[in-house]
Amino acid sequence: MSTPVDADQAWRDLQRIRVPQERVYDEFERSTSGRPGVNYATAAIMWVFLAGLGLDPPRWGVWLLLAAYVGLLSALIVLHSRRSRMRLHRSRSNRRMLAAFVGAAVVTGGTVVLSGRLVEPLEPVIAGLVQATVSAAVFLVLIGPTNRWAAGSLRGGGERAPRVGAGR
Repeated sequence: MSTPVDADQAWRDLQRIRVPQERVYDEFERSTSGRPGVNYATAAIMWVFLAGLGLDPPRWGVWLLLAAYVGLLSALIVLHSRRSRMRLHRSRSNRRMLAAFVGAAVVTGGTVVLSGRLVEPLEPVIAGLVQATVSAAVFLVLIGPTNRWAAGSLRGGGERAPRVGAGR
């Protein structure tokens, strides 16, 4: 039993389905690369935390700084997620996004450790400021391209239907 299919109508139906999907991808890409304020706030919080650690506080001061750092980052995440209009299902996160997150964490953490070792001969206050500045700068330089690379992978993940009449 075969039903006649109008190729033009089928193409319009396909586009009607695809256009909202493309808008989702566009909005996700815009949300990852178009909001540098969150990146700057994260870098500023990291800078203050590392500069505070450079002052050589006592053990209870380190724990207090760590608690404040985690609390401020958590508040920033909650604030950003409430403002974000974009709600993607968790299955949209792919291996590329996980690789970007892990890679950025490794590079930023490595920068913190390496810069800390390099500035050991300096005075503690100056060493803390240099370490904080270098680490925050590496974070800011790294986060933009990494987010765009990871978000761009979502669009390419879906299979595109071949065009009707293409190749004939």
